[in-house]
Amino acid sequence: MTIPDFGDQIRQTLLPEKECLYPADKLTPDLKPAAVMIPLVETGEQGLSVLLTTRTQHLHHHPGQVSLPGGMMDKSDTSPVHTALRETSEEVGITAEYIDIIGGLDHYPTNTGFIVTPIVCQVMPGFSLKPDPFEVEDIFMVPLSFIFDEQNHHQHSYIDRRQPGPQRTGYYYQMDYGNRRIWGVTAAILVNFYKRLKDNHPLFCQLVPQIRPQ
Repeated sequence: MTIPDFGDQIRQTLLPEKECLYPADKLTPDLKPAAVMIPLVETGEQGLSVLLTTRTQHLHHHPGQVSLPGGMMDKSDTSPVHTALRETSEEVGITAEYIDIIGGLDHYPTNTGFIVTPIVCQVMPGFSLKPDPFEVEDIFMVPLSFIFDEQNHHQHSYIDRRQPGPQRTGYYYQMDYGNRRIWGVTAAILVNFYKRLKDNHPLFCQLVPQIRPQ
């Protein structure tokens, strides 16, 4: 299966591009709008893959962690799609001419004060990678077949002492791909991508085996 084939098959399951908007009713001083891109890349040996980055160690937010390209809404951004496109270009060098937006996922509020809108896209052939050395330490690909395997979705609990009573217990997802640890918001968004397709795609059980390399 090629990326255009996969994109066409899942497009109707995601939120249409024109409906990918920042949730005005949920934005508060404690929740700032942000967006991330889930870039699908055809990689040959690995099949369809998701492009991820490792953040540099000196960044204020999530230093050294695995991340999807993305960030806070800029004043010039008119939608989460614009934010995700701009951030993808700035962080990894993939410009809008090589990106086809497939659709959006549900907004994801974080405990660090953001409400993140994930945008799924396919990256077209001919692109080049130019990582921003200030923000990006590394760029790597993870096969979609790995992300869409529930055996790789490990859930862990933690105690948040800022919350009262039972609310202190929180949960996060973690996926270990080789020596890469994908966890927190990034892992949760990728798991939500999987769940969105699994719960809403009528032929999901037939779709998933096709994303593995032959």
